[in-house]
Amino acid sequence: MSESPFQTEPNPRDEAPQFVLPLVVRVEKSAPPARTDALETAARAVLVMLADERSVGDGEWARVMRDWQDARIRKVVRRARGAEWRRAGELPGITVTGKSAEVRVFPPVPLDGWPKELAKLQVSGTDLDDPEPPADVEPGTVVLWLSPDVAMSAGKAMAQTGHGAQLAWWELSDDERAAWREAGFPLAVRTADRERWRELTAAGLPLVRDAGFTEIAPGSCTVVADHPALRSR
Repeated sequence: MSESPFQTEPNPRDEAPQFVLPLVVRVEKSAPPARTDALETAARAVLVMLADERSVGDGEWARVMRDWQDARIRKVVRRARGAEWRRAGELPGITVTGKSAEVRVFPPVPLDGWPKELAKLQVSGTDLDDPEPPADVEPGTVVLWLSPDVAMSAGKAMAQTGHGAQLAWWELSDDERAAWREAGFPLAVRTADRERWRELTAAGLPLVRDAGFTEIAPGSCTVVADHPALRSR
């Protein structure tokens, strides 16, 4: 399994210029998205960005995507509504829509080089609820399992599920990536119970250990990416 870019130990990645992948979730006062749908939509948005033709080869975003992936894989989720959301939609990026959530993902930017339309958006306090418990997951579904022991705001959890989706993407073969992409990146986000969490963290699956830049302690294990193709290895 490839080395995780989220480890807290000193790493050559720290010597590279640091970038961040901005994600903006639409949170209208009258109709906020459901929490789980927002997490799932954010994870798909990361995958859509990684797979987009503009992000690879000689694409217009390919250079900054490579620079970002050569460093720590930071993601920051901010929220917008009304005119803020419309202005964000005018910047280069991709909007991904879930059942109730809309998330726009943008090409990486330098840590201190956010576009003004995004820099003014709120980053803290993004919290959402599920009006109903999430449905049971069908067998064979890609699941991003959240730790039962780490409390996170919705924004932080969206970034962490994005990390988990990205680690899974890196581990897949070209054929497996193509099949997932062609299916529309189906996935689910659920919180594991403690017994399942122990099993998952010992299964050799992609595991996110947060670097501790915000909210939670460095080294906290937050997400396991359970892709059926990775279980068979």
